[in-house]
Amino acid sequence: MQSIAIIDYGMGNVRSVQKAIEHVAPNDQVFLTDDVDLIQEADRIVFPGQGAMGACMQALNEHGLADVIKKSAHEKPFLGICLGLQLLFDHSQENGGTEGLSILSGDVIHFPKSDLKIPHMGWNTVKQSNDHPLWHDIDDNSRFYSVHSYYVAQSDSSVVAGITNYGQDFTCAVAKDNMFAVQFHPEKSQHDGLQLLSNFVNWKG
Repeated sequence: MQSIAIIDYGMGNVRSVQKAIEHVAPNDQVFLTDDVDLIQEADRIVFPGQGAMGACMQALNEHGLADVIKKSAHEKPFLGICLGLQLLFDHSQENGGTEGLSILSGDVIHFPKSDLKIPHMGWNTVKQSNDHPLWHDIDDNSRFYSVHSYYVAQSDSSVVAGITNYGQDFTCAVAKDNMFAVQFHPEKSQHDGLQLLSNFVNWKG
């Protein structure tokens, strides 16, 4: 049995993430926590988030979680979801400018004004950029559920693992070493989302 810590800093529907992971990993210990020691001891880390990046960074700092997230992202299988992807980068335009965790290099940018509705909400296809283990048994161009007004503009193209088009191509998944993060919500994406979560809990990292 392995332990899977879902970082709970008061932002986002972490219960739905917990239920989805418990479904695909019924024999593992899956728990929500903001306890630094428990996060350090866990075998795998899930970093979800929803809402405004400024408020999320404030909450991470108030809970003293920034350093343990950075450490975990380099040391053990790590999955970021939605804002848990955006927070990995250097800077966001949101809230008049917000500094991220700078685990990966790049910026988070608001979708340009167009005839398309913002936020980007609903189902959209994901073009897989590489043959990553977390795409195992998921067809290329499968559909996942997203809700976001900002997107990642990464500095290093080698980290791109998935691309979605919403008026323009943008990075919706990144991968580096033991870290994988997605803009979409696997816990809301039915069969393929559960497959991705199953791939994560079985991934060697």
